[in-house]
Amino acid sequence: MSITHLKRGKPEADRAEDDAKVRGVVEATLRDIETRGDAAVRALSAKFDKYQPASFLLTASEIEAAMQKVSAREMDDIRFAQKQIRSFAEAQRASMTDIEVETMPGVILGHRNIPVQSVGCYVPGGKFPMVASAHMSVLTATVAGVPRIAASAPPVKGAPHPAIVAAMHLGGAHEIYVLGGMQAVGAMALGTETIRPVDMLVGPGNAFVAEAKRQLYGRVGIDLFAGPTETMVIADETVDAEMCATDLLGQAEHGYNSPAVLVTNSRKLAEATLAEVDRLLKILPTAETAGVSWRDYGEVILCDTYDEMLGVANDIASEHVQVMTDRDDWFLEHMHSYGALFLGPRTNVANGDKVIGTNHTLPTKKAGRYTGGLWVGKFLKTHSYQKITTDEAAALIGAYGSRLCLLEGFVGHAEQCNLRVRRYGGRNVEYGTAAE
Repeated sequence: MSITHLKRGKPEADRAEDDAKVRGVVEATLRDIETRGDAAVRALSAKFDKYQPASFLLTASEIEAAMQKVSAREMDDIRFAQKQIRSFAEAQRASMTDIEVETMPGVILGHRNIPVQSVGCYVPGGKFPMVASAHMSVLTATVAGVPRIAASAPPVKGAPHPAIVAAMHLGGAHEIYVLGGMQAVGAMALGTETIRPVDMLVGPGNAFVAEAKRQLYGRVGIDLFAGPTETMVIADETVDAEMCATDLLGQAEHGYNSPAVLVTNSRKLAEATLAEVDRLLKILPTAETAGVSWRDYGEVILCDTYDEMLGVANDIASEHVQVMTDRDDWFLEHMHSYGALFLGPRTNVANGDKVIGTNHTLPTKKAGRYTGGLWVGKFLKTHSYQKITTDEAAALIGAYGSRLCLLEGFVGHAEQCNLRVRRYGGRNVEYGTAAE
């Protein structure tokens, strides 16, 4: 048994150096936004987007004007995608129920699922205006019942992107801002003179947006720590090299640092896929981007067995995992660390990104080991409550609580319990001592 790398990506040390440069820029930028508010945001918008409007917030008439620029076919496509995403999100929401149980006579415990009260949804709009990201964040927050949804995307060629505005509006955004990058997430999280701060930030973005969310986490909630798009293809000889190479390059075009990994137990398929990637890069219009990603971050890993393939896949914990084998359901049963699975050759990551109904904001950089992606539940907080309804239960629980608090040395805690034992149990417990 052996695992062989036929192609490796850029060393981790080089990636860490890139991250450190981004970290410093973002830290200074957020400090400037917090200090100068709108003035800093305006300066950043002028610098990076060449955009200086009277207001970054779109009015109802401006939203309507932008939507008029979207073709009827494009509007139909947006509505179709939102119908799929809404249906799945509603089913997920229905699975999350409030509960109340009586654990013993007179002791009632429960929890309620309460929406986050305000959310900032960032939608990337640089090289590739990410219309679908508006569905994934804004619409999902709407289904969760979030009462205030602020959405922001950068201008494209000096104006709001019509399809992004349409998707935000149809998804249920209450406020739509034309503001991009780290200045957008910084303004929504920290607040300015004209932008009220939110409680939570969601949505993908470039390295600067991802780092800004990381640094803001704690002051606000975030959906997850996101890095560059990642894809993995797990394949055996049941599929061909063209399909493997197409699925790898389809995600590598996201950016210059998007890892794309083939894991296979077929040397023939591995070598053919390497050749097919080279062929496709000669004709792919986005090869300038995808080619750099493949050169620096592409990997081909050859395994002897399916168990080895599984182990490699779980260790890498890729954001997108395309499984095309003679045992796809076996991988579904045994995979435990990933963002989302795409099972079988008829399925592909692009469908998940745009239209099929699952959410495309997913964990990267091995975060799939401890979290899933964005979903309706991310916008809900599960809060517990307790209620004691009988004197007998108050005295019984109080006595146990008294002794356990003093076991840890918390006398004040114990007195909270002792007071209930005295009041509702009619027992004389000396102050600061354990109830018998």
